[in-house]
Amino acid sequence: MNGLIKYFILILLTSATCVAQSNLPDKLKPPLPDLPRTDLASVNMNQDTITKVIKLINSNPPNDFRGLVVIKDGKLVVEEYFNTYWRETVHDIRSAGKSVTSLLLGIAIDKGLVKDVEQSIYDYLPSPKYTKPAQDKHRDIKIKHLLTMSSGLAADDDDDKSPGLTPNWLLRDDWVNFAISLPMIFTPGEKFVYTDVCPMLIGAIIEETSGKKLADFAKENLFTPLGIKEYYWYTAPNGKTGPMGNLYITTLDFAKLGQLVINKGLWQGKKIVSPAWISEMSKKRLDPGSPVADAYGYFWWGTTKVMNGKKYECVFASGNGGNVLFVVPSENLVVSLTSSAYGQGYGHYRSHNVFGYVLRAIK
Repeated sequence: MNGLIKYFILILLTSATCVAQSNLPDKLKPPLPDLPRTDLASVNMNQDTITKVIKLINSNPPNDFRGLVVIKDGKLVVEEYFNTYWRETVHDIRSAGKSVTSLLLGIAIDKGLVKDVEQSIYDYLPSPKYTKPAQDKHRDIKIKHLLTMSSGLAADDDDDKSPGLTPNWLLRDDWVNFAISLPMIFTPGEKFVYTDVCPMLIGAIIEETSGKKLADFAKENLFTPLGIKEYYWYTAPNGKTGPMGNLYITTLDFAKLGQLVINKGLWQGKKIVSPAWISEMSKKRLDPGSPVADAYGYFWWGTTKVMNGKKYECVFASGNGGNVLFVVPSENLVVSLTSSAYGQGYGHYRSHNVFGYVLRAIK
């Protein structure tokens, strides 16, 4: 893994023949009423550093980097697209969609549809529609355990032999009953185990309590209020929206979700989700054992970056292929990166490296 990291850092630090599509000039990117544009100097960021990283992205041989958007102090300061992508292109952000599901649960709690994260999941998955707990200890699974990937269910997407591996249930008609019938293999809350089962069950709880499909709930309560019009959320053959990921969204709208977090749940003065939820969602709760994150909250990752001798506490949404949405509250900074390096380990490292350049640009 260390060799892979060094290789792709080397790629970004060396020049090559540019094979990517030229970026559109700002005059061809119409202004946005909800995200005013300004120059980097006005927000105390270094233009040369940003120019350098854009050139490095353009010279990256895989040609699968898609977009870079930076919002600083509520102003759009960088909007660049690569390799045939542009502002209106929707992109599969993969598991970064889990972080969107967390926002939706916060909205459901604000509306009183869900009491709080301390409730047993079975309070919202009633029988006979849903299978009764196979064991008494299943009742110990609380909503907060799903949000922190610590349910205790035998579901591990990093283990090909895990009973709850996503391919084992994705094409089934009844996702929920399959998941809650899985055996318990550790005490809920004991440790982090990455699995699509957890966000899938959160999605089911939102649908059960709202009486709406997750995609419809998201459209009404999140996407439309944020002015997000171009998107697609994967729908499985059973008609279920995939709360575990596969949300297709533009790089710019991806960034809007980060700005919502920076704004503590407000958008243009209107509350979309409560500040209390943004705070709870962003707290560092468990160690995910990840090389790019030192903490996990409620479907959001956490990390500490050190650049130019300064520490930056960040939360981020992350999806396969290098799709990452960084939020740095102390700097009022949002960085949205989209990439199609699906299944390739370098995608995440490249996006984190590009983010490092953005941090270096802060004066």
